[in-house]
Amino acid sequence: MASNFRIFFHRNSDNLHLKLMGDFDGSSAHQLINILKEQNGNVSKIFIHTCHLSSLDPFGIDVFQKSFSVNKLSDRLTFTGEYSDKMALEGSRLA
Repeated sequence: MASNFRIFFHRNSDNLHLKLMGDFDGSSAHQLINILKEQNGNVSKIFIHTCHLSSLDPFGIDVFQKSFSVNKLSDRLTFTGEYSDKMALEGSRLA
């Protein structure tokens, strides 16, 4: 588990913004999946900001991208930042 991984989130209007910080591994992927499950209600767009990530573990990316519950949200997800292209799901957007 990456002890330095954090997720900060806030809502504005119909949007949810998630700022990922630290090292992204398998445990981090589960944290992100759980927050997406808990916080996705009543928002039309979800922005995942990756510019504050230090590193990406391939296993963490695999866990995140293969999550059924996350894939159901892919059309509402927009990824931003340095690692956006590596984290993006099929059907999601890059900014």
